[in-house]
Amino acid sequence: MIQISGDYLEGGGSIVRVATALSAYTGKSCKINNIRANRPRPGLLTQHLEGIQALSELCNGKLIGAELGSTEIEFHPGNKLEEKIKITIPTAGSIALALQPILIASTKSKHEITIQVNGGATNGKFAASVNFLTHVLLPLLNKMNYKVEIEIKKYGYYPKGGGFVNMKISSSKIKEIIITERGEIKVIKGVSHASRELEKVKVSERQKEAAESLIKEKLGISAEIEVKYVDSSCVGSAIDLYVKTDNSYLGANSLGELGKKAEKVGKEAAESLIEALQDKSAVDEYVEDQLLPFIAVASTETGKESKISVPKLTTHTKTNIWVIEKFLPVKFDIKGKIISCRKF
Repeated sequence: MIQISGDYLEGGGSIVRVATALSAYTGKSCKINNIRANRPRPGLLTQHLEGIQALSELCNGKLIGAELGSTEIEFHPGNKLEEKIKITIPTAGSIALALQPILIASTKSKHEITIQVNGGATNGKFAASVNFLTHVLLPLLNKMNYKVEIEIKKYGYYPKGGGFVNMKISSSKIKEIIITERGEIKVIKGVSHASRELEKVKVSERQKEAAESLIKEKLGISAEIEVKYVDSSCVGSAIDLYVKTDNSYLGANSLGELGKKAEKVGKEAAESLIEALQDKSAVDEYVEDQLLPFIAVASTETGKESKISVPKLTTHTKTNIWVIEKFLPVKFDIKGKIISCRKF
């Protein structure tokens, strides 16, 4: 059994998600202790719990000690992946984070897998949005021959959630990726969305206009941002921006909150995107750590090296490398802003 300390470096839920996902992929059991030990609310939160329970259901595994607030769990994976599973998130927990371990474990699938998520936030606090997955992570995975589709049936906002999302993973053999040069910007797109209650005060339009104005001023590029009003379980708004370049995809987003002006929401997302684009790295700091498990799996299966250039080595990235190297026969090398992964 592989032993993992859940308070290592970043010490967040990502350790639990990546460790259990790679446990399911490799068939190696794991034990994780000190889960989120240094956080204000230690232990598993709903979004962590629902994600690993869904993973266990996916691979017919066995979870020991998995309940709200748990600081120690054991995960014993099964050896068969189901074709369909459902995830229920009763809070505003992140849908994107709940799907992360499913995506990693399903790289070994030899059949199509469909996942239905009922509840949770498509746009929440301190987590990637579902649109970020759709327009940034999944296109990068598609370059690795890993084909995944996501459809948002209903948006869910912080603090209540209530989203509804479908995901389909096609059976495909993942391959290595090399993107060390971002290339020229092809297009900047996005969606500015809000619950219908905010349509009268034009929240989506104001978010869009603030973002487009700053992008035009700083980059000299006209962004194409869609305005959308949606039915949701609570009042809320967000803006998701994404960029296609010659070789890669990058993104940024911002969440509306009570008392926060729509113009500030749009400006925050634009500032984050501009910063990422000015760095010239192939991927942004939000997707770099998410890509690492897939890169490692690809190197394991193909024996070929992968390389990506990143804006900086984040704590999330260092933590994920540490976890991945406990499960897979790979070695990460870091030279400047280039992260490479090879099988040994």
